[in-house]
Amino acid sequence: MNVWRKQAGPRRALAIAGAAALVTGGLVTLPVTSAHAATQCEVSYTTNDWPGGFTASVSIKNVGDALNGWTLGFTFPNSSQRVGQGWSARWTQSGQNVTAQNESYNGSVASGATVSIGFNGSWSGSNPKPTSFTLNGVTCNGGGGPTTPPPSTPPPSTPPSTTPPPTTSPPSGPRVDNPYLNAQGYVNPEWKAKAESVTGGNRVSNTPTAVWIDRIAAINGTPDSSSNGAMGVRDHLDEALDQGADYIQFVIYNLPGRDCAALASNGELKADELPRYKAEYIDPIAAIQGDAKYKNLRIINIIEIDSLPNLHTNTGGSPGATPMCDTVKANGAYVNGVGYALAKLGAIGNVYNYVDAAHHGWIGWDTNFSPVAGIIKDAATASGSTVNHVHGFIVNTANYSALKEPYFKVTDTVNGQTVRQAKWVDWNYYVDELSFAQAFRNELVSKGFPNGIGMLIDTSRNGWGGTARPTGPGPITDVNAYVDGSRVDRRIHAGNWCNQAGAGLGERPKAAPEPGIDAYVWVKPPGESDGSSKEIPNNEGKGFDRMCDPTYGGNARNGYNRSGALPDAPISGAWFPAQFAELMRNAYPPLS
Repeated sequence: MNVWRKQAGPRRALAIAGAAALVTGGLVTLPVTSAHAATQCEVSYTTNDWPGGFTASVSIKNVGDALNGWTLGFTFPNSSQRVGQGWSARWTQSGQNVTAQNESYNGSVASGATVSIGFNGSWSGSNPKPTSFTLNGVTCNGGGGPTTPPPSTPPPSTPPSTTPPPTTSPPSGPRVDNPYLNAQGYVNPEWKAKAESVTGGNRVSNTPTAVWIDRIAAINGTPDSSSNGAMGVRDHLDEALDQGADYIQFVIYNLPGRDCAALASNGELKADELPRYKAEYIDPIAAIQGDAKYKNLRIINIIEIDSLPNLHTNTGGSPGATPMCDTVKANGAYVNGVGYALAKLGAIGNVYNYVDAAHHGWIGWDTNFSPVAGIIKDAATASGSTVNHVHGFIVNTANYSALKEPYFKVTDTVNGQTVRQAKWVDWNYYVDELSFAQAFRNELVSKGFPNGIGMLIDTSRNGWGGTARPTGPGPITDVNAYVDGSRVDRRIHAGNWCNQAGAGLGERPKAAPEPGIDAYVWVKPPGESDGSSKEIPNNEGKGFDRMCDPTYGGNARNGYNRSGALPDAPISGAWFPAQFAELMRNAYPPLS
């Protein structure tokens, strides 16, 4: 039941002052010969240049008959231009001739649909755009859009982005704009009992928390598990009706190759078991949630936390790359799994799907921000899903990032140095979850999601109260002293995610607290462990990650800092009373 927040490594060298957004070029459809009349295409080719290198984004729109496999071809005008790392296609180059062939997951392209691919390249002298493109041997348009001005330093590699065709739309149902507004939430009696077993826990035990379905067995309940309860999905729905609740929250969390960049909760399904995910996990959940008995209950699904951002930050040549993340990127398990879950569950009229969107300490850099939004859009239009199957997004799930940093802003400067240069901020564009969530919402809308989407912020463990909480700005002797003295988030590093010492309960669940925010929620039930402090044999698929070991000195994802984890923690999802007591002690706002 645990989520990790992984940073893609230090970003100082990756901050690009004044880097412009990619600009879509003009589109032209050229006539085709009668022999290839079924294939017609429009291609947009744009680049973001820097001295000696560039990132190319290529959009292929199919305006002819449906395609089952495609090959794009073009010729570089300059003999020095070379393709380096590419994504969403199999790239090859012979001399100045470049070929991009579809991957297994994006070869089928419906009429009117678009596929987005790209690559990082190099050049010398000049970097002119190709003037002609072919698709399956048929000429498309004659060029691409404008090239953005070169920044002073190169960006890192960009992730894949493919947009499979939408095939279905969810039926109309009794959905409201904000399912949390003026609504009573479901209180999980299993969590309530655990909370009340700790002194003072009755102060928060009636707070709505999410029910985690983190393996197939949890659908029907696991009475002998230390990290799931005896109640299954139907049991919780029936209890919600008995309580008179208006909404109930479930976490859908069992992708093949789950949590590919961490170990404490990799899950039960192997990377190639997407068919099992569909048939044995999503389909049974949908069958239960679709029971007419529950038609007046707002069923909120948090979809696959800690998954899609990994396809950018922890693949290829990135500092956090892992073989498992490379595998699930290549075979489409995450994109197609999320798409299937959205389509299947979103077809139920009273279901509200919120897709996990990481947190500011993971994708707050410009090099991650827009690319990850693109990957989320890909998943939302995969496997029969459309953007209309997505009601909104959630950030900070099971993480500890502060909701607001009241004593410093990312725009502050100290002795001529921007706050972004501080070791803690590390060139990030955001310092808290509220500003990140509102900005990322706008980015997602720009990618094609409806204007009415709402954001959730998990505030279950990001209060950071207690005696260590600052009461004002830090000293202005230097930028690091200023930030470290100002920040309420007291973690050693923003990439630390496991059972963090000093954390506290955050804002209690609240509907419509800020513009663009549907609710503050407690999706991670406070007191449930993120992972064990040492290896603990178990039959629940829970591994051991050194980031949960308080003696661990760190890795590239957290800048080789100490983990900041509490000692003596049980496996992920198991009850950790010492942590719950500390969360109450450090709650902000404080508990009465």
